[in-house]
Amino acid sequence: MTMTATVACAESAPIAAATPARKRWSVAEVEALFALPFNDLLFRAQQVHREHFDPNAVQRSTLLSIKTGGCSEDCGYCSQSARYDTGLEKEALLPLTEVLENARAAKAKGSTRFCMGAAWRGPKEKDLAPVLDMVREVKALGLETCVTLGMLKDGQAEQLKDAGLDYYNHNIDTSPEFYGQIITTHTLQDRLDTLDKVRDAGINVCCGGIVGLGETKKSRAALIAELANMNPPPDSVPINNLVQIEGTPLGSAEAIDPFDFVRMIAAARITMPESYVRLSAGRQELGDGFQALCFMAGANSIFYGERLLTTENPDADADDQLFARLGLKSV
Repeated sequence: MTMTATVACAESAPIAAATPARKRWSVAEVEALFALPFNDLLFRAQQVHREHFDPNAVQRSTLLSIKTGGCSEDCGYCSQSARYDTGLEKEALLPLTEVLENARAAKAKGSTRFCMGAAWRGPKEKDLAPVLDMVREVKALGLETCVTLGMLKDGQAEQLKDAGLDYYNHNIDTSPEFYGQIITTHTLQDRLDTLDKVRDAGINVCCGGIVGLGETKKSRAALIAELANMNPPPDSVPINNLVQIEGTPLGSAEAIDPFDFVRMIAAARITMPESYVRLSAGRQELGDGFQALCFMAGANSIFYGERLLTTENPDADADDQLFARLGLKSV
């Protein structure tokens, strides 16, 4: 859809300039981005990136699993589902002292945002209380705070906001049409409802998806369109490259072509110009060269540290070396 600016007549009385309507992206338009020659797509994405961000600055965030395994959901990619035999042991909620120890270490290594993830369908009130303490104490260390706790009930987002939470992560994972083939224990609308609660509470939204689930290119385009057409688009957009985990239904899924992953990053940057686009799970599998292409395509956030919930992540020294080779700085 082509947007046209409203132009005031020169003879009319002075009025405030109308705010242009935010562009809505169709699936076909995102597919057209994917179809561009690779260099043209990267050039366009880099232009958009430079209009809104320092092109050589990358946000470093750290993600800690504060409660691992035993989740009742059936997300087909996840080792933390109680339904799959992945060898992952269920663990209780971490104590506050251990969370703060990890947060201090993350800050010392240059992370500016500390994210805490719990393998729940959604938090019970008794579960939420200690998480609120974690948010307050991590915030007091001078770090941005983010949690991913599953689906929220009425009033829980407000409690998190009152504790000082900056961001809530709740990914939509894949396109609306493909969603039911990956998850059956809840609907996409359930996730969208939680995102509405988060926005209404005044918390920044972190929301992205996963590629490599066996989806089509059209489904990837539909995922980008769904994210870009949120009102407003997410403040942070993690794009995950599926890490195949033995024992899950997607343990033998075919890996995505790395060039197509870069195209996803570029399309996210073009369609969501003011959002942070994060290289999330599966970054280690990309290698340095494709990570560099992702940064060129507009990625400007990474998870920093050796573990990403239950999967491997590039170690901190390797990231430091890559940043030095590329002339990137942390923010």
